[in-house]
Amino acid sequence: MRRWMKKAAAFLCVFALLAGAAGCGKDFTVVLTTGLKKNEVFRIEKMSCTLPELMVYLTNLQNRYEAVYGEEIWGAKTEGTSLEEEAREQVLAELAQVKTMALLAGEREVTLDEKEEQRVTAAAAEYFGSLNETEVTALGVDEALIAQMYREYALAGKVYRQIVENVNPEISDDEARTITVLAIRMEDEADAQDVCRKAKEEGADFEALADQYSEDTAISYSFGKGEREEAIESAAFNLGKDEVSDVIEAQDGYYILKCISTFDEAQTQLNKEKIANQRRNEAFNREYDSFVNSLVRRLNEELWDSVEMIRDENVTTDSFFTVYNQYFQTA
Repeated sequence: MRRWMKKAAAFLCVFALLAGAAGCGKDFTVVLTTGLKKNEVFRIEKMSCTLPELMVYLTNLQNRYEAVYGEEIWGAKTEGTSLEEEAREQVLAELAQVKTMALLAGEREVTLDEKEEQRVTAAAAEYFGSLNETEVTALGVDEALIAQMYREYALAGKVYRQIVENVNPEISDDEARTITVLAIRMEDEADAQDVCRKAKEEGADFEALADQYSEDTAISYSFGKGEREEAIESAAFNLGKDEVSDVIEAQDGYYILKCISTFDEAQTQLNKEKIANQRRNEAFNREYDSFVNSLVRRLNEELWDSVEMIRDENVTTDSFFTVYNQYFQTA
C-alpha cells in the first residue's frame, strides 16, 4: 500500500509539470479572506481565479488519475490526509503559481505575439469543442474562459523561459559523473558480512548473490553525486570497475556494492542537463520568490471549502493539458 501511495503521489507531480512550471508543487500560501466576489476562489493582486477555472484543473486531474488507479483511489490516505485533499491542494497551488507568473509577465512586459495568440485561440476552440453539454454545465465554462486560461498558461511559460534563457552553467564531467553499481541490501549485519565474504574472498557471482540475498527487487542502480545517501555514495564513487565494497551501514540496512561502470557517458550527459535545469530553476525561483513576497493574496475560504470533485459518468474530460502541449510545446 505504501509503495502504491507513493506512485499515486508522484502522479500529482507529473500533472503539475505539464504546465512547464519551475517545479513540482511549488508552494504558494494564499492568505486573507475578504473582498472577493461570490465565484472567486482566490485573488492575487488584480489576478482572479474563478471556480470554473479551478474545476477545469481539478476535473482533468481527477479523470487522468482515475484512468490509472480507478475511482477508489480518492479514499486512500497517507499520513492522515486523503489523496483527494492532496489533489485539491495541488490544484490550488498550481493555479496560484500560474496566476502569479502571469502577473510577473506583466511586470516584465512579456506578452504573447500574434502567432501565440492564434495558438491560444485554436487550442481553446479544440478543447472547448471536445466538451459535451454535461461537461460544459458541470464545469461552468465557455470558450472565452478556456482561451484566458491557455493565455495565462502560455504567459507563465514564456516569462519562465525569459528569466532562465541566459542561465547556461558549465557542468564538468566529474560533477555530473554517473556510475552504475550492483547492490545487495540486507537487514542483518552479520548476514551481510557473510555475503560480502562470499563475494570478495570466494569469488561468488555477485549478481547471483544479489538475486538470492538482497531485500530489494532491483539490484542495478545508476546515479550521480548527491543522489544517494552519503555513506553509499562515498563508497560507490571510490570503487574501481568490478571492485566489490565492504559492508556499508546505511539508514535502511546494510549494503554491498559492485562497480559495473565508473563512468556512464550517456547517463552523465543526461545528468549534466538535469543539473543545468536545476540551476535554471534556482535562478527563476530567486526572482519568483522575491516577486511573490510583494503580493496581496486573498482566499475565499467558504467557497474553497465547498469544492468537491465531480462524480458523473458523463464528465470524462482529461485533455486540457494535452491540447495545450500540442499547440505550445511543439511550437
